Amino acid sequence: MYRAHVLVCGGTGCTSSNSLKIIERFEQLVAQNGLSQEVKVVRTGCFGLCERGPIVIVYPEGAFYSRIKPEDVDRIVQEHLLKGRIVKELIYHDKKDGQVHETSLSNIGFYKKQHRVALRNCGVIDPENIDEYIAFDGYKALAKVLTEMTREEVIDTVKRSGLRGRGGAGFSTGTKWEFAYRSQSDKKYVACNGDEGDPGAFMDRSILEGDPHAVLEAMAIAGYAIGSDQGYIYVRAEYPIAVKRLQIAIDQAKAYGLLGKNIFGTDFSFDIEIRLGAGAFVCGEETALLTSIEGKRGEPRPRPPFPAVKGVFGKPTMLNNVETYANIPQIILNGAEWFSSMGTEKSKGTKVFALGGKIVNTGLVEVPMGTTVREIVYDIGGGIPGGKKFKAAQTGGPSGGCIPASHLDTPVDYDSLIAIGSMMGSGGLIVMDEDNCMVDIAKFFLEFTVDESCGKCTPCRVGTRRMLEILERITDGRGEDGDIEKLEELANTIKATALCGLGQTAPNPVLSTLRYFRDEYEAHIYEKRCPAGHCKKLARIVIDPEKCRGCSLCAKNCPVSAISGQIKSPYTIDQSKCIKCGACIDKCRFGAIQKK
Repeated sequence: MYRAHVLVCGGTGCTSSNSLKIIERFEQLVAQNGLSQEVKVVRTGCFGLCERGPIVIVYPEGAFYSRIKPEDVDRIVQEHLLKGRIVKELIYHDKKDGQVHETSLSNIGFYKKQHRVALRNCGVIDPENIDEYIAFDGYKALAKVLTEMTREEVIDTVKRSGLRGRGGAGFSTGTKWEFAYRSQSDKKYVACNGDEGDPGAFMDRSILEGDPHAVLEAMAIAGYAIGSDQGYIYVRAEYPIAVKRLQIAIDQAKAYGLLGKNIFGTDFSFDIEIRLGAGAFVCGEETALLTSIEGKRGEPRPRPPFPAVKGVFGKPTMLNNVETYANIPQIILNGAEWFSSMGTEKSKGTKVFALGGKIVNTGLVEVPMGTTVREIVYDIGGGIPGGKKFKAAQTGGPSGGCIPASHLDTPVDYDSLIAIGSMMGSGGLIVMDEDNCMVDIAKFFLEFTVDESCGKCTPCRVGTRRMLEILERITDGRGEDGDIEKLEELANTIKATALCGLGQTAPNPVLSTLRYFRDEYEAHIYEKRCPAGHCKKLARIVIDPEKCRGCSLCAKNCPVSAISGQIKSPYTIDQSKCIKCGACIDKCRFGAIQKK
């Protein structure tokens, strides 16, 4: 029995900021001070509040230490663990009210409106210790289905829960399981999509890093439900921590008899193997992923037949993404009604979002379906830094769209987002402020899609390239009358004719920005200006004569001698010479120079 537990985040973000050195230092000092029998140091998965990492939480007080450095560990051990005095200088300060939170994690505004189901164990248990997972009801759901439920009852429970695929499409998970169950074959497979490639998304990676056994347990349950004895987890090789912890979890589960032959003494056998992806975004598309599992080039296949009928090696395959699986054990243990009581009429349960961009609290959040964009951005995310105005939120990654300020009160669920030209996607939510150019945002996502296109079908391979060329012209100040119409025509053609979901949704960022920010496109084309002042070739740097004190510092630092004037009189910028480098803005002490 330990009197104190020191939980240190071991997710990718905190690991990159030396959290492993922090753990090592804690373990060293705990031993040196004779506390090994009293204090336990635990490496956990992601706590969620990545912006404040590395994070250390000390229980039973629940003291939330943020942005900890290895050299801070000495003070925490000496003061908190030895003397019982919380080190207030290192405690997280709530940015909304300036108060110091010294007790529970739940008192922090970032967590108050969250409801963690898929993330329930992330930041709570050591993901490399199966005993800790078991202590939190781990593998209890698998035991229940194998000893108390028929395959049909399992599928019925998942159907009644209302769980929809968290990978983006939002198809009924129970219905998909039923399709695979009804498919007749001598061999069936269960697959997990861990190929999370959306820019700014890290939901699935964090679950795999923080709670890998939940995914393994769910896949075994799915295997029992559809009649499969083999599972594959497809994970990006760029996620080394996730891959490592998954392999440890698989080995531990096999050692405990929770994977392999005759699980729980039944006639059910199930094994899981990891398949590494090479980082191709297209392999997130289900048929391309299954093709890659076979060891072939990851290219989409026409549907039908759907994977539930003909998937890996031509056999029925049931594929879900990581977050979808992470909900399954809790649905089995708590019942379909429990899960369906959360969310909206058509979107049940909770959803995990990777909150990033122009936001105070960057990190991982899980909220009930139906929570509004405003609540996520302001109540959980803490609003926009620097007092800037909210401009848009981009959901669904390269396949999604932008939500403008006028739709801030839109509930986040599958149908509501589609209705306003966006989509749920896997759960990336990137916030933009008044300094973001929406034409440039559309170009950014299209650049990504062009790079990631597999090239198999002409609409995606050629069409997206032509759209990108038009956007490049517009942002370079070479836009022409008719460009907007060309973009719309190309976008609609690609949506209607591309082979897979990547190509069909590739135009979405362009279409949604045209829908809500058409005036910015028109300003770029007809007025040759960028309203946000972001597009370099369209930007104008001007000196406000009212604020200029004539100090000449700007002129002295201009690399192309574009600024002229007399001491103690307002200076001016020759726009024909200016290269928009911004050196003058950085040097001005009076805030007289602005980019417009």
